[in-house]
Amino acid sequence: MTQKDFTRRTLLRYSAAGAAFASAGAALPTAAAGRGFAFDGALVINTLGGIGNPNLRLAAEDGAAPAAAVGSSFATFDERALADLRASGTTAINITLGHVSGDAEPFEYTVGEIAAWNRIIERHADRLLKVRSTADIRAAQNSGRTGVIFGFQNTTMLGGDAGRVALFAGLGVRIIQLTYNDRNRVGDGSMVADNAGLSDFGREVVDELNNERVLVDLSHSGERTCLEAITASRAPICISHTGARALSDLPRNKSDRELRLLAERGGVAGIYFMPFLREDSFPEAADVLRHIEHALQVCGEDHVGIGTDGGTTRVDDMVAFRAAIDEEIRQRRAAGISARGEKPGVVPFVPDLQGPEQFRQLADMMAAAGHPARVIEKVLGRNFLRLQREVWGA
Repeated sequence: MTQKDFTRRTLLRYSAAGAAFASAGAALPTAAAGRGFAFDGALVINTLGGIGNPNLRLAAEDGAAPAAAVGSSFATFDERALADLRASGTTAINITLGHVSGDAEPFEYTVGEIAAWNRIIERHADRLLKVRSTADIRAAQNSGRTGVIFGFQNTTMLGGDAGRVALFAGLGVRIIQLTYNDRNRVGDGSMVADNAGLSDFGREVVDELNNERVLVDLSHSGERTCLEAITASRAPICISHTGARALSDLPRNKSDRELRLLAERGGVAGIYFMPFLREDSFPEAADVLRHIEHALQVCGEDHVGIGTDGGTTRVDDMVAFRAAIDEEIRQRRAAGISARGEKPGVVPFVPDLQGPEQFRQLADMMAAAGHPARVIEKVLGRNFLRLQREVWGA
């Protein structure tokens, strides 16, 4: 299939997906028909996601949104995003805030984002609750709110001072990812070819994260960095959002060796709803299930969860969104932070597993595949709650 053919087929498929999911009441795909899991009231922890309306990105590019907001973690936060989050049944969500890449001064930018999200949560205290402990997750569930977990996807904001871990822990940051795709002072990301592993400073950072009871996240890390950090950590760790490299041989996915060591040390891997689930084309909901099932086989049922790396609001105009993502991929490649598997024509989510129904749909697919309610409940959130309780305390 030529690139031209691929682009044309992708456009047609995403156009169809966008039309099929244009309204909240749209019918679910056949795979989710005949509900087989009692979802209402389930504990759902999305260990890497977002609270935003992706359609506002397109509006911003058309000049309809304040330019100052574009690029920040709260740029697309609106009432629709908040309503869809609640409709999705999400009990708690780890959001990415702070510096990930770019020219902004990492420490100042990160402190500013923490302050901004504190204000957002205060303004919406009837529907959101800042999470500092597992007790807060339970409180959110019992009060009909969504717990918001503050997390980083890089350690650039630490500079060369591991002592800043305590500062950010004091500000309520509960999960810190050691690297993004590139190299930082802590270690090597997944796209660093020589894969030098965890640095001496990285070991110091892991030790401080353990001391402050902050959950170590090894998403985006290179394999050697990941293995060394799991071994160095005195507490179990998470890989908040990933896939299985055995099924899709891309650097952003984790090898069976990484997944197995994670499980042996008590950790949990969250499977994402991302294009890296398919090496040769774009993913479908069935691919999410396929990666979850592989992780269950390698890790065991107590060590697998979900970390979608996306939100719960549907894209209304898939064709326009695809064009915007193509431009973003071009910019990421130019900045040297893209991952192999990011390619024109593929959006950063699973088209037939998006919107407020996504977790219900996944639960039904697992049930249809023969997974018992016990396993579905663990994958939806109970495994991550167990890990968080162990690391954070009650």
